Amino acid sequence: MSEAARFLSEVQENIEGLGSDGTVRQATLDWIGAIAPHKYTYNFTWLGRPIIQFPQDLAALQEIIWATQPNLIIETGIAHGGSLIFHASMLHLLGNQGRVLGVDIDIRDHNRLEIESHPMFEHIDMIQGSSIEDDVAARVAEAAAKAGQVMVILDSNHTHDHVLSELEIYAPLVTKGCYMVVFDTLIEDMPEGSFPDRPWDKGDNPRTAVDAFLGKTNRFEVDTAMDAKLQISVAPGGYLKCVAD
Repeated sequence: MSEAARFLSEVQENIEGLGSDGTVRQATLDWIGAIAPHKYTYNFTWLGRPIIQFPQDLAALQEIIWATQPNLIIETGIAHGGSLIFHASMLHLLGNQGRVLGVDIDIRDHNRLEIESHPMFEHIDMIQGSSIEDDVAARVAEAAAKAGQVMVILDSNHTHDHVLSELEIYAPLVTKGCYMVVFDTLIEDMPEGSFPDRPWDKGDNPRTAVDAFLGKTNRFEVDTAMDAKLQISVAPGGYLKCVAD
């Protein structure tokens, strides 16, 4: 066995060990609960823009993007634009002339200005409107039809009904071998009432939507190895690999 193969085998054993260690998982959930009041995810930027994600999820996304080589990344939910900049920078490194298409119901003027003035904006397109409106979905589908490898990331309204609608609309656009990543499935693991100013909660969130969606399709599988490897993630059970045309 080569040194490279030996190292990869060791990594696989590490991941399997993490996945089977319930003590580690509980410690992770305890830590996430402890840092939640401090808005931990708000405290990071990517190339100057707030990204509002766990750094571990960014590591996962770059692994996926490098491995699958998408030339279109569709993301619902823009906020400050950090995620769009992140995806654009990854595609820039790939050098495949890829595009990032962001969709948000309200792209605030100050955020639009910062995104459009960023060096990575040359790879970015944006659509303002609800991600589940027919005209918006049609424009996204048109862009996907012109692309080769398509990846989708869902990170807008986190209620069950909204995310399930997004899954049904955007899943057909994902190409075999690529991923659809559903963020904030972690809500289901948080104590009930953790989001008093939001319409989502335990029992009504992206995880429940993913569970319902997976019960109706055989095109996607949860990447359980990614869950085991990351441990700290806002998307447990939300890394969905497209395994069929």
